[in-house]
Amino acid sequence: MENIKIQVLDDAPLIVKGEVELIDGEGKSMGTNPEFHLCRCGLSKNKPHCDGSHRGKFESKVRAK
Repeated sequence: MENIKIQVLDDAPLIVKGEVELIDGEGKSMGTNPEFHLCRCGLSKNKPHCDGSHRGKFESKVRAK
């Protein structure tokens, strides 16, 4: 099994690294890529992908405990 990593960026999207398939709410494939940048702010016009709309409008810093 390939190593998959999900990184939570400060004030920015989730970065998913590894050969993964993105599936929509109906179970249909949205594509397989080695890296996805997924929106966390809800402002993207290209959901679930990040389009940079968060800049200056979204704050979130997640830290491991």
